[in-house]
Amino acid sequence: MRGRSLVSLLVLLAAGSLRAQQGPKIVAEGGNPPDDRASARLLYWNESANAAAGQIAVNYGRPAWRKDYEDPAKFDGMTKGKVWRMGSNFWSNLYTDLHITIGGKEVAPGFYFLGLQRSADGSSWSLAFIDPVEGRKARIDAFDIRKATVKFTAPMTTEPPSADTVEKLTITLSHPENDIRDVTLKVAWGHLALTAPVKVKVAD
Repeated sequence: MRGRSLVSLLVLLAAGSLRAQQGPKIVAEGGNPPDDRASARLLYWNESANAAAGQIAVNYGRPAWRKDYEDPAKFDGMTKGKVWRMGSNFWSNLYTDLHITIGGKEVAPGFYFLGLQRSADGSSWSLAFIDPVEGRKARIDAFDIRKATVKFTAPMTTEPPSADTVEKLTITLSHPENDIRDVTLKVAWGHLALTAPVKVKVAD
């Protein structure tokens, strides 16, 4: 009897030791220090009414470019035929309360998670739109963007590579002074530069 009790005790001790070696199943990351994030935002203001007429914002984390990304084989391995998270840490996202078109694709007012999709042959890039409600339900982190369903895409144009290196991901929204509804979305990182025309529908 005592022999069986001793065996049982040894089994329990071994199991406890194994669990201790395996560590906790869930760990927490981030929170402090705060993430390096940026926002490209266009606010349309109605001066007659002294009130906002609408706005567009792209919010994103700013990963640093690394020298080894300049190896074409490595960069192609990271991006060809894949959806890249286009940022770091929390999801890059688009908020718009205006009807807009990006690269000719209509985008209704709302909130979207964003990524960049590159074709399998590497010749083209598109902005990838993901439903944040579905992402939240499935608890998908942007690191696992490959698990998310891309709802639709908007084509982007590859600009000639710059001799200068953009050290951190930079996304901008710009427009000529004489046409605030004719906007250019630009994504620049390292020697990669992508643009897409954005047409904004905002009432006078």
